[in-house]
Amino acid sequence: MEREQALYLLQKYNKEPFHILHALTVEGVMRWFAGEMGEDVDFWGLCGLLHDVDFEQYPAEHCKKAPELLAEISASPEMVHAICSHGYGLCSDVEPEHIMEKILFAVDELTGLIGAAARMRPSKSVMDMEVSSLKKKFKDKKFAAGCSRDVIQTGAERLGWTLEELMEKTILAMRSCEQSVAEEQTKLCG
Repeated sequence: MEREQALYLLQKYNKEPFHILHALTVEGVMRWFAGEMGEDVDFWGLCGLLHDVDFEQYPAEHCKKAPELLAEISASPEMVHAICSHGYGLCSDVEPEHIMEKILFAVDELTGLIGAAARMRPSKSVMDMEVSSLKKKFKDKKFAAGCSRDVIQTGAERLGWTLEELMEKTILAMRSCEQSVAEEQTKLCG
C-alpha cells in the first residue's frame, strides 16, 4: 500500500485538523520507533497514520468500523489487526501482540498528552520538553483529562518499560517529526 492511498482514506473519513495532526504525529512517532528497532518503517508509519481512521465519523464504533474502511484500500490483515488492537480494553477486544502493536497502544494516548503539554510551553514545542515536566502533567489528572493515564501505564508495562522510559522515547520520537508534521498539517488543512 502506498502512503498516498492511506492519506486519501484518512482524509476521506477525517476532516478535523486536530485529528489529522494526531494521525500525522502518531505516524511520525511510529516511524521513529521502527527505525530504532530495525523494523519496517513504512508499515509501522502507515499503521500510525490510519490508527484512528474510523474515530471522527464513527466514534461509537471506533476500532470496529476500521476493518470495513481499511478494506477500501486493501489493507493487509496485519495492518487491520494492528489498528484494531490499539483500542484494546477500551473499544476493542483485539489484543496487541507484536511489538509494533504494543507501541501503538502505548503511544496513542501519550502523544496526546505530550502534545497538550507542548502547547502549554512558551516554545509550543517538544524540542525543549523534559520527562520531569511531562511527569508533572501526567500526575495532574485534570490536565488533558481525555488522555488515559491507565492506558499509558498499561502500555509501558506491556512493553516491559518504565513509564519514564516510554515518555523519554516518545518525546524523542515526537522531536524527530515535529517540524515535518506541522508542515504537512498546514498543507493538508490550510
